[in-house]
Amino acid sequence: MKNHINNVYIVGLGAMGGMYAAKLQDIDPGLVKVIASPERIKNYQNSEIKVNGSPYQFNYVKPGDRSQPPADLIIVAVKAPQLAAAINDLSTFVHDDTIVISLLNGISSEEQIGETIGIKHLLFAYGVGMDAVRADSTITYSNPGRIVFGEKDNSTLSARVKAIKELFEKAGIPHHIPADMYKALWFKFMMNTGINQASAVLKAPYGEFQQNKQARKLMLMAAEEVITLSHQMGIFLGQDDINEFTRIVDGLGPDGKTSMLQDIEAGRKSEVDLFAGKVIELGHKYQVPTPINETLYTIIRALETSREVI
Repeated sequence: MKNHINNVYIVGLGAMGGMYAAKLQDIDPGLVKVIASPERIKNYQNSEIKVNGSPYQFNYVKPGDRSQPPADLIIVAVKAPQLAAAINDLSTFVHDDTIVISLLNGISSEEQIGETIGIKHLLFAYGVGMDAVRADSTITYSNPGRIVFGEKDNSTLSARVKAIKELFEKAGIPHHIPADMYKALWFKFMMNTGINQASAVLKAPYGEFQQNKQARKLMLMAAEEVITLSHQMGIFLGQDDINEFTRIVDGLGPDGKTSMLQDIEAGRKSEVDLFAGKVIELGHKYQVPTPINETLYTIIRALETSREVI
């Protein structure tokens, strides 16, 4: 395992992927490459991407381009419907020591990626607390959030965790390495199940959940069903996690929007299967009632089918 990361590949140049790609390019223009189809590369090059007002021309590579050096780190920042294609696109750039982190929502993307390239390459990871929004080729954010990542057990940091930590420190990417990474993944699952889905059905930005008591209540009711399920899984989320959840929400830019709300507004297929869908599935398995998530699932599916989705 290398002690330093010299080649970073990113799949997915949405709000989150673009924000982190910009931070990495700022420290070294040759460090980061964006994997994209020829059509997407052409579109990106024709419309310069701006991140908080600063223009960026990233280094783009096509899937299957074996002239490129193998990746030390691959960051997967697509949405769930694009994951299968992304796995195929990144496979060419994986070598023995490549590390892959997935910033997808939910609790299953690592397993999906690992089935194709080998689970040994995966670290657990997710992004939290960011309020980036992408409109056409413009990305804006007031809070970059942080990347939470690590091995399942980080009581002692592995060499690859240390290498990513060093990279993120250089790039100014806020990050956290929890001792119990699996519990941290369930914390993010709880957050997404609450804020993403409530924002989608209410069509409300973060400020609504900071000021509107009923909106906040809906968000927490959905999250509490995840807490109940976590006890069945031996993970034991609790009130301290709810307190941290609301603290994070209260620190977001009030005009910012969740990724699910952005998907609904753009007529794209949402990630509701990762949230309410998974909650309902686990509820059936453990005989735990999940009425809030069942209702949210029905509403979000209705919103998706009421228009043409991309």
